[in-house]
Amino acid sequence: MLLHIPSVLNREEVNHLRKTLAGTEWVDGNVTSGAQAALAKKNLQVPEDAPEAKALGEIILRALGSNAMFNAAALPHRVFPPLFNRYNEGMGFDSHVDNAIRYIGSARQRIRTDLSSTLFLTDPEDYDGGELAIEDHYGEQRVKLPAGDMVLYPADSLHRVEPITRGSRWASFFWTQSMVRDDSNRALLYRFDQSITLARQELGDKHPSVLGLTSTFHNLLRKWADL
Repeated sequence: MLLHIPSVLNREEVNHLRKTLAGTEWVDGNVTSGAQAALAKKNLQVPEDAPEAKALGEIILRALGSNAMFNAAALPHRVFPPLFNRYNEGMGFDSHVDNAIRYIGSARQRIRTDLSSTLFLTDPEDYDGGELAIEDHYGEQRVKLPAGDMVLYPADSLHRVEPITRGSRWASFFWTQSMVRDDSNRALLYRFDQSITLARQELGDKHPSVLGLTSTFHNLLRKWADL
């Protein structure tokens, strides 16, 4: 399931992240690449252990914690601390698949990367190129979102970042280990959750149909949860 999540960060938060990142050290983006991805990748990143990255990552994690759409769609168990990348003119990232397992050094634990996220920090009119192209069951989807918006998609998807021909594209990226490993099951639960929300609005929380749907949702989650 590929999902556009609007307004994860508001304009004030985006501006704060941009201002902080502008004064931060950037290094070769291959510091987080696997051997195969390193051949395809040309960008800049803020070092994972940089104090600025940790502080800004906490802002994003707090925003995700209160974002109903993200929590309903991702059913997060663990979220990798957000990283930050930058594509200047001539930079891009050829087709690749993200590593299946990532190590969180600060927590000394590994995370299974079920879902990938790109949170855009640059508005589309400020650069040319830079589309995130994701291949899914319905063909190739090309994503270029307003600053503060995020795209969530399965981490096993083949994807790329088109070369920048003007300007600079800044973003945060990270991965989520979901409580539900299977993408089709997650998608089913997300649609189920959306239907329950509509039913509650129309019928009220105590209606027998709402109670039945809610019960079935939690029983499916209990069956599929992988903790």
